[in-house]
Amino acid sequence: MREATLDGLNGRTSQFSDFRGKPLIINVWASWCGPCRAEMGSLERLARRYNGKEFNIIGISIDDYRKAAQAFIQESEITFANFLDSKLFLENMLGANMIPLTVLVDSHGRVLLKARGALEWDSPEVVAEIGKVFHLKLE
Repeated sequence: MREATLDGLNGRTSQFSDFRGKPLIINVWASWCGPCRAEMGSLERLARRYNGKEFNIIGISIDDYRKAAQAFIQESEITFANFLDSKLFLENMLGANMIPLTVLVDSHGRVLLKARGALEWDSPEVVAEIGKVFHLKLE
């Protein structure tokens, strides 16, 4: 993946390179997207269990309005880092022609898997698949 500046919604502005060294799960979403909203709780539960440990999780909002994205993060009590892609640079780079899109990236920044559509991210089956993709033993 190319380097990109990430405009912080619920934290500081970062770079993709800040997340190198550990596998990364990137979820592309919008506050107006029903399936995005539906899967966000399971992403939060996954983040509370694994974020910063075995891998990192970040969200990329493609909302037009910062306040809409921030309101959704607040009402959903999302704790993992989320960023705003107001210029659609990341949306285009990640190939998010449909959302939600979740991208699994290895510790060197290589895209390993793209999952389109909403999933139950903390289900045993999906956690096992994440472990397979990242070559990690997840409990």
